[in-house]
Amino acid sequence: MGFYEAEKTHRVLSIVTAIAILVVFQLLMWPSSVSAEQEAELPDDQCVRCHQEMEILPEGFVPHDVHLQDGLSCAGCHGGDPTSDDEDAAMSPEAGFVGVPSKSETSAFCGKCHSDIEFMRGYLPRIPTDQIAQYATSGHGKGLAAGDVKVAGCVDCHTSHGILPASDSRSSVHALNVPHTCKRCHSDAEYMSGYGIRTDQFEKFAESVHGVALFENQDTGSPACNDCHGNHGASPPQVESIRQVCGHCHVNNMLYFNASTMAVAFKANGFHACEECHGNHGVKKTTDDMVGVGEESTCVGCHDGDAGYRAAEVIREHLRELVSAYEEAEVWRTEVHRKGMDDVEIGFLLQESHQNLIKARTLVHTFDPEKVGEMTTGGVAKARTALELAVEQVEEYDFRRRGFGLATIFITILIVALFLRIRQMEAK
Repeated sequence: MGFYEAEKTHRVLSIVTAIAILVVFQLLMWPSSVSAEQEAELPDDQCVRCHQEMEILPEGFVPHDVHLQDGLSCAGCHGGDPTSDDEDAAMSPEAGFVGVPSKSETSAFCGKCHSDIEFMRGYLPRIPTDQIAQYATSGHGKGLAAGDVKVAGCVDCHTSHGILPASDSRSSVHALNVPHTCKRCHSDAEYMSGYGIRTDQFEKFAESVHGVALFENQDTGSPACNDCHGNHGASPPQVESIRQVCGHCHVNNMLYFNASTMAVAFKANGFHACEECHGNHGVKKTTDDMVGVGEESTCVGCHDGDAGYRAAEVIREHLRELVSAYEEAEVWRTEVHRKGMDDVEIGFLLQESHQNLIKARTLVHTFDPEKVGEMTTGGVAKARTALELAVEQVEEYDFRRRGFGLATIFITILIVALFLRIRQMEAK
């Protein structure tokens, strides 16, 4: 190793050593629970300091709790005098100490601040202040009002001393974590015994099209428990509201269904709209075979040889015709692309044809064969035009290949003839 290489290595080692010493120093000086910045913000908070020194911080305590971040420490909820280092004085009734609330008192306990719009404006103006009122209308709130302390309250979902914003992936109410939070109670068969509620919702949801999108694809736009049941006012959707719940995302499907004769029949018979065909927690990816009269059809569960049965059969045939035309044209387009020919216009036509297919599948919710047929007819026409163009491109390619082959043979013969003629001339 030369002098310059050795000097360079020495400098690198010196820098690494200095960084390592600095990191070790920071770790040794770092508090076990409350950050230096937070402690600086709460110089007179003897509650935190005492609990930290005695190492009896509450279970689940997180230094990044939203309340602690805003300077609302123990006394903000429990009362008392956070400036006194005398335990008896700090936790005396005269100082306003209220201690740990009972389960039945929790909602009012949290509501002291969260239902006070003037108070909340000083911290987070956009946060709603009707959560407690909503909770009172929920299945949980009604149960608690009736004396059932097993139902979920504020701290069961948000925790007590580790509350983080819903946007924080560590939060118990982050979009990816909500199903797991609900699962703690609703998947516990022993805990839920006596309520008459199934406990397989989480397992079904995890395997559903929504669950796969949420858990496997990390798509936080996919619905979780609270998107369908509500947050603080969580309750099972009623018969008349299910279509609105699903329609929040599937708008066109809801509008078509609402305007159909089927909606009237569903309401008259107490059917649960979307849920009757798609299910609830275990919603599977839809297929065209769900329509029609085949083994996988949902229509035959109610219809057998009647007008609805025949309508389902016709709608399925319309979809089958468009899918067949589209797939055939797509095979030819792939061949055109493979041969290096012009497939731009073909691609545009197939894109439009596929849009027709998507719209036709949505129009299934009208339960009207004519409306579905109008959409599929346009899609089939575009697919067939694309097919004709693709066939022309392939034939053009074959024609060029044949022409190139004949030209190659002709040129080869001409070269051979010239060669022989030159040899003949040289021989003379």
